[in-house]
Amino acid sequence: LFLLLSSPEESNLPPDSENKILPFQYVLCAPTSPAIKLHDETLTYLNQGQSYEIRMLDNQKIGELPEITGKMVKSIIRVVFHDRRLQYTEHQQLEGWRWNRPGDRILDLDIPMSVGMIDPRANPTQLNTVEFLWDPSKRTSVFIQVHCISTEFTMRKHGGEKGVPFRIQIDTFKENENGEYTEHLHSASCQVKVFKPKGADRKQKTDREKMEKRAPQEKEKYQSSYETTILTECSPWPEVTYVNNSPSPGFNSSHNSFPVAEGYDCAETRWLQHSDSHGYATPQDAQQWLLRNRFSPFCRLFTNFSGSDLLKLTREDVIQICGPADGIRLFNALKGRVVRPRLTIYVCQESQQAREDHPKHENGEAAASTFFVYHAIYLEELTAIEFTEKLAQLFNISPRQIHQIFKQGPTGIHVLVSDEMIQNFQDEVCFVLDTMKGCEK
Repeated sequence: LFLLLSSPEESNLPPDSENKILPFQYVLCAPTSPAIKLHDETLTYLNQGQSYEIRMLDNQKIGELPEITGKMVKSIIRVVFHDRRLQYTEHQQLEGWRWNRPGDRILDLDIPMSVGMIDPRANPTQLNTVEFLWDPSKRTSVFIQVHCISTEFTMRKHGGEKGVPFRIQIDTFKENENGEYTEHLHSASCQVKVFKPKGADRKQKTDREKMEKRAPQEKEKYQSSYETTILTECSPWPEVTYVNNSPSPGFNSSHNSFPVAEGYDCAETRWLQHSDSHGYATPQDAQQWLLRNRFSPFCRLFTNFSGSDLLKLTREDVIQICGPADGIRLFNALKGRVVRPRLTIYVCQESQQAREDHPKHENGEAAASTFFVYHAIYLEELTAIEFTEKLAQLFNISPRQIHQIFKQGPTGIHVLVSDEMIQNFQDEVCFVLDTMKGCEK
């Protein structure tokens, strides 16, 4: 395999220059907590149902983005989970919330108080998302209301538990040639916790009083509280509808294997893994498995989970969703068989000396007698994008530095690695990686 990389000088730089001026800035008009240590991300407390202003500011230099001059852009605001474990089960968590709060939304726009907002929309199937158009050259402020509280998504309640943090994320897009707002311009987010009415004010006061009691040397380890919260740049939020289309946790070969609880058949769990043509049970099959194993109360929560999705859940995930007693019972039933990846690829990066001493076969695979240290890459989605991300993670570089991946074919030709090619790789195939410097544009 050949990776087309950025030049060596570029590889030491972050993907985006840290000193660049961002095209937009979003400011949430709510104070940050004073009880956050230096270098940690800010945390802002919000009251449930209260309207909070977000100022949409245009930071562009004159002529910087001429394609949007005098035009509208679209921004999408989301309330999402900060905790990655909850992100993997977001659809099920939100469906559970919808079931307990019929007719309510997680996020709303306060339209009468907002300024400069055009064509606001709230999809009834996406309770945590709102969107609108706005003109960057004009003053724009939107007011949002968050109706869920952080403790609604904690493990079952005994009082005094800490609520889970959320993220407020804004993604902004411009029009493409077809007039659709799909070309990404900028994304930013901040961390928040939501309390029952007036609870955020009490929490802010408690944090402030705790900080006042600390010694001066201790206070220096904490951030100052600011009147407003500036959302920091982040990656765009992936457009997903169901959890089985969302990014999956990386396969971990060191999963603990727990004994199957009494009354559960290992063959049943193997069936959960091997029912469909891709090697995993479909969501419909998974529902039947839940019913047969006396987990019918949770069928609704796991409506869109395939066998693979269920088997990837950690012990904490299952307890978070089902509660301690049923969660442990379900986890023990699931772990009769550990989920395995759909495709395993072994790769190594050879040195220049090794390259000269040990030529490869014409198909790019290493000679059998050559000694190399290989790394395993586990693929679930079988796409070139997933392969690129796993390679970048393995060699500790940014995925943006890998422009293309080629496989050496007959007579030494370079064949572009595509989704279809990956889907036709044999399991546990071995490759030796070589790198090529990309051409300057």
